[in-house]
Amino acid sequence: MEEVAGAVKELIAAGKVRHFGLCEAAAQTIRRAHAVQPLSAVQSEYSLWTRGPEAEVLPTLEELSIGFVPYSPLGKGFLTGKIDASSTFAKGDLRNLIPRFAPDARDANQALVNLLKRVGDRHQATPAQVALAWLLSRKPWIVPIPGTTKLHRLEENLGAAELSLAGEDLTEIEAAAAKISIQGARYPEQLEKMTGL
Repeated sequence: MEEVAGAVKELIAAGKVRHFGLCEAAAQTIRRAHAVQPLSAVQSEYSLWTRGPEAEVLPTLEELSIGFVPYSPLGKGFLTGKIDASSTFAKGDLRNLIPRFAPDARDANQALVNLLKRVGDRHQATPAQVALAWLLSRKPWIVPIPGTTKLHRLEENLGAAELSLAGEDLTEIEAAAAKISIQGARYPEQLEKMTGL
């Protein structure tokens, strides 16, 4: 990692690169890279159903003043409420390979979507907006990047910035989410090993 960070440092000094970031990096890797060339941001999957970064990555980023860019903040579409145990995916869709998207796992994980719907109903917001607003409430240096292929979904996602979750909403979300045991791995075992986490 030090060699890579050193190479990026040289590119920054030469004016060829502006910022340095990592993706799916463990806390130790972040520290090693940052010691050579300060990081601007780290990107990892993070949402209400993928909370692994909370244990070590987020505290490290806060300590080192590094931004965090969660990808898949809507759980590859699951947290939108548009996917359930009966949903099917097109041939070639990565979700067909992900254990968390097996029908039985989706059925078990529906409790999380139901929570988002309950909170959303009180605010006239969609589950996706609540999931994104929860992320935005975590820390000011956390900036999620939801993906979409539809303009109306982009507009829906932008609505999350206008949704201000009250303290009691956040307490309810945390308390209820703590009781939900997310079923299924976020990636197949071989792919998960490649993430470095």
